[in-house]
Amino acid sequence: MKIACIGNYPPRECGIATFTRDFMEAVKSAGDKTMEENETYVIAMNDQPTGYDYPQIVTQEINRDRPQDYLKAVKYINRRNPDVCFLQHEFGIFGGNSGIYILPLIHRLNVPLIPIFHTVLKEPSYNERNIIMEIGREASRIVVMNKLAIGILSSVYDIPEDKIVVIPHGVPEFDFSRKNFHRGKLKLDGKKTLLTFGFLSRNKGLETVINALPKVVNNHPDLLYIILGKTHPTVQKNSGEEYRNYLKLLVRKNGLLDNVFFDDSYIETRELLGYLCAADLYVTPYLNEAQITSGTLAYAVGAGTAVISTPYLHARELLADGRGLLFDFNDSEGLAEILNDLLDNPAKLQELKTRACEYGKLTFWPEVGKRYRELCTETIGSYRKTEEIPEWEIKQLLLPQFKMDHIERLTDSTGILQHAKYNIPSFKDGYCLDDNARALLMSVMAYRQLRDTSALQLMPHYLSYIQYMQNEDGSFRNFLSYDGRFLDDEGSEDSFGRTIWALGYMIRYAPSEAFLEIGVELFGRSYGKIGSLGSLRGIANSIIGLYHWNKRYNGDENAFELLKELANGILLRYKDHNSDDWHWFETSLTYDNGMIPYALMCAFELTEDAETLAIAQEAMGFLEGTVLREGYLSPVGTEKWFRKGEQQAKFDQQPINAMSVILMYQKAYAISQDKGDLKKMFDSFMWFLGENDLRVPLYDFETKGCNDGLKSYGVNRNQGAESTLAYLISYLTVFSYYEFSD
Repeated sequence: MKIACIGNYPPRECGIATFTRDFMEAVKSAGDKTMEENETYVIAMNDQPTGYDYPQIVTQEINRDRPQDYLKAVKYINRRNPDVCFLQHEFGIFGGNSGIYILPLIHRLNVPLIPIFHTVLKEPSYNERNIIMEIGREASRIVVMNKLAIGILSSVYDIPEDKIVVIPHGVPEFDFSRKNFHRGKLKLDGKKTLLTFGFLSRNKGLETVINALPKVVNNHPDLLYIILGKTHPTVQKNSGEEYRNYLKLLVRKNGLLDNVFFDDSYIETRELLGYLCAADLYVTPYLNEAQITSGTLAYAVGAGTAVISTPYLHARELLADGRGLLFDFNDSEGLAEILNDLLDNPAKLQELKTRACEYGKLTFWPEVGKRYRELCTETIGSYRKTEEIPEWEIKQLLLPQFKMDHIERLTDSTGILQHAKYNIPSFKDGYCLDDNARALLMSVMAYRQLRDTSALQLMPHYLSYIQYMQNEDGSFRNFLSYDGRFLDDEGSEDSFGRTIWALGYMIRYAPSEAFLEIGVELFGRSYGKIGSLGSLRGIANSIIGLYHWNKRYNGDENAFELLKELANGILLRYKDHNSDDWHWFETSLTYDNGMIPYALMCAFELTEDAETLAIAQEAMGFLEGTVLREGYLSPVGTEKWFRKGEQQAKFDQQPINAMSVILMYQKAYAISQDKGDLKKMFDSFMWFLGENDLRVPLYDFETKGCNDGLKSYGVNRNQGAESTLAYLISYLTVFSYYEFSD
């Protein structure tokens, strides 16, 4: 059996690294003794650029902050084709926001995935929840270390319970007969010993123990509290020894200099076992209930130590049935009472040790290794690669319900506000023509397709904003402050073109005569400006507006000729820039790229000019080869435009760029009736729902808004008007085709 594992590994100093080493040795030992060494291997996570001097079992490394390393690693794993791949998961191990960089790796994995969750949060952040949900979807089975985690994963993350397996945290085999030997070696004879070990950080709550000790030492002056372990590397980096120094001052203040001992070295497993065997009592005074797994607690119980703990999730389960005692968070008084009672009653203390010892034998690594080995066999036997679901089948499963909650949140009597901080409208940024034009387009689409009454109620706000921003000569201002001040004299040609597009669509599908009349008035006033446009995207958007106008008034020869003239201008730009390896209208791919082929296909539908269609399709193919290479949408990033002869920027990916590709494929299907175009439209829409480079949704199912972009580290959590409107326009575009395609 070939087994790969992704995780930290010694000599990196952390609990996950130790766990991965012990886990791999146990799984290997539980199998065929003739297994070759190269059949089990580790892909190690590095938290420093230079990596570590790893042993032979580590065959590949990932720098946690280099996204490309994750893609190299998954290619390596797939090439070696293990029977199963384990993933040691804790958010801090991986790079990006909440460790999001691991998602592209697991999505490309071609073998069964079994994540081992070391942390399961009851109240995750937005990113944390999405990451665990995605891992849950991709995993064949999931391992947790206590039963309480099953309910959390099911209720909070929608992971099926039958996918989750409980395997306890493994611990080394302890020789309980050597207790006196270790006490002598550590010079603890004649002492009653209380122990805590692990990396120091403020969430460990060690001050609770130190504040409890004065009442205990009064009765048992021979008590020694040993605090064993280095300061956590992240804490050390950010705060130095501030927490340890605070604890030392607290020791002095409480008169405990003879009763508390700090050992700030990193303790290897062999030495740690000696401390555990020698200790009388062990305490974990953690401050947070959410701690679902504690390796230190598992070690202490496995060593047959009498354990006292605060009631965090792992402790409540592991110390049940008399295997340990619990005290409340921050409750020094309660801890002091328990310690005095146990030290006053040796028989009660021994009973705790005996019960812990009996349970601990079941968690020795050889036993745990056998359970993991059995899980591997079961998983391999039931593993089936996910088959592609026909596009007609997935439409109802994956399209969320259409909701305008966030649009309503952003809209007031003036129009739609530009920006939001998270999902809270940002009044200080005011309004813009671009977003109100998009909002008008979206609301007309929503009312036409869904008869959404809220869309009809919002429509006048967007139309009145457009009317207010139109100048006498037909041009438009763009920006308006929240207190009603014009912030420019004339807006961009792009904003002009988007407004012509929205007005043209509204005129074609006007919900009432009043909307039609005001739309015609505004469109007519701006008509004379269309022919003088120079911006490529302003021209393309205006062509789409003229296309809808011509659909409503198909006898308007002037509008038809203007559309042809604008389209011919785009064709000339294409011929100026087209080459063997670059089939585009400019020397770079920038924003709203799909709108240009989309506009040409609109023009073809009216003119039936074969050259127009041929160039539109060639440019569409070139764009597709750039942004849809791997079966999912990866729009050109805005961090750096994709210039001819240079490398494409992957991030920051913007929703409007996804929308333009979706509209492009919509029109391509309308012309070709090729269901391949329809599938590409749907695949592109799935970018919003998580089929993207980071495997996280841009659409927020709670706020009903859309996040502002896909960054290299995760999503931009702000939910401005542009992004949410791009999502809703894309949604309605896809929905209309799936609704009527049967």
